[in-house]
Amino acid sequence: MRRIGNVVRVIASIIALLVMAPSSAPAQEKNLATLVKKQAAAPAQALKRTAAVVDKKPHRLILQVNSNEPAMMNLALNNATNVVQYYKDLGENVAIDIVTFGPGLHMLRDDTSPVKARIKAISESNPSISFKACGNTRENMSRAESKEIPLISEAKIVKSGVVRVMELQEQGWTYVKL
Repeated sequence: MRRIGNVVRVIASIIALLVMAPSSAPAQEKNLATLVKKQAAAPAQALKRTAAVVDKKPHRLILQVNSNEPAMMNLALNNATNVVQYYKDLGENVAIDIVTFGPGLHMLRDDTSPVKARIKAISESNPSISFKACGNTRENMSRAESKEIPLISEAKIVKSGVVRVMELQEQGWTYVKL
């Protein structure tokens, strides 16, 4: 209905311009072109406003690390920092949870992490990136190694890494397995 109303207004404006005195024909053409451009742009502007509202939804990402390979750990860190920078450039916020379990827990172990210095630097400059350590994996590693497994200070323990991923997905987070 709105589009039909726009078309009717354009037609009425055209008719009004056509019945003007012939001596003002160049002005009529200029006014007509301007009016047609404005009316044609109106739906596009409304669409942009609607898209801007839709785009403001929260950006939330889960990155899973379940491998004890430094390359995979660095890939997760690279992806996280790239995503933060992308949305920062757009003036938008993002939350990222890097969830580790199984052999991936080594990423957050204070005694075995090949990326702990990098995690410290990233945590200091990107508070939107958080690091979760699977409590089940930590308990199993403690039993297997007969010692307490120390974690880096940036790590927060969750009962189960897999459950954490599942629950965040249920809340609408985007999930990426590396």
